[in-house]
Amino acid sequence: MKQLTIQSGSLKMLARINESPTAKAIWEILPVSGPASVWGDEIYFSIPVQHSEADNAVAEVEVGTLAYWPPGSAFCIFWGPTPVSTSGKPKAYSPVNILGEIIGDATLFDSIKPGQIVTVSAN
Repeated sequence: MKQLTIQSGSLKMLARINESPTAKAIWEILPVSGPASVWGDEIYFSIPVQHSEADNAVAEVEVGTLAYWPPGSAFCIFWGPTPVSTSGKPKAYSPVNILGEIIGDATLFDSIKPGQIVTVSAN
């Protein structure tokens, strides 16, 4: 797996990204930045990648999951429940393509405020 750095303000986290077609398409456009939208314990922002829903797309994910949300062309970071969660696990509004995972304590993303710029770059 390749590694990414995700940074916003003073927060800087490492992540692993898989070799899926969606992840490869995102890797090719790095670095990418955008203003964070916050939805429960998820942040997301639109990126210039258009990819369809993968055959293995899922709605319920693990804490620390990085994903791509096809309807919004968005890069997503999950660290806890969202408004549609039915358990303590994160759940996307609709199925997402899994990209990878945060290395370390994903709950630190709770400090990111709506509109705060998030930058994802290759290591």
